[in-house]
Amino acid sequence: MVIMSASPLILASSSPRRRQLLAEAGHDFTVVPPHESAECGVCSRETPPELVARLAFQKAGDVARRTERGIVIGCDTVAECCGQILGKPKNREHARQMLELLRGRDHHVYSGLCLWRRPDDTHAVEVEVTRLVMDPITDEQLAAYLATGDWEGKAGAFGYQDGLDWVHIIEGSESNVVGLPMEMLAQMLPAFREE
Repeated sequence: MVIMSASPLILASSSPRRRQLLAEAGHDFTVVPPHESAECGVCSRETPPELVARLAFQKAGDVARRTERGIVIGCDTVAECCGQILGKPKNREHARQMLELLRGRDHHVYSGLCLWRRPDDTHAVEVEVTRLVMDPITDEQLAAYLATGDWEGKAGAFGYQDGLDWVHIIEGSESNVVGLPMEMLAQMLPAFREE
């Protein structure tokens, strides 16, 4: 079943995982990635919720400025552990450092979700948080995972959707950990579809 709307959905992301989540939920949408400048800007004074809310807003706003009509979906996701914000790893060594920090510890995944309707520029931003724990994996398990390359492009250097048996959700949304909080999107969308 494809969910149609008078206002087309536009995903402001190049993430294959976000595309997959939207498609699996039956949404009809187009993809318009935001400019790189809309996806950067870490401020050391920001909390993880503030950071993801701001970046989701920037991404949605960037694409909205290039959109005549529709509902733009902007999202940004980070992991946080011991007060450190963990975005996408720069390289394998950076991924190893992130996973060493996470192993054996509780951590959180935050996603900022921004909906921006054109042409009236109505917009809203919400933040979802999921609490997880990573088993105290061995150095050998960590090295084996790094060798797969599955950590590339993923906040916190791991992909929950990869079926890892050493990462467990304690509380919150599974789709949030994958990169797009679908439950929150379902709650927000109806108000944006009312014209």
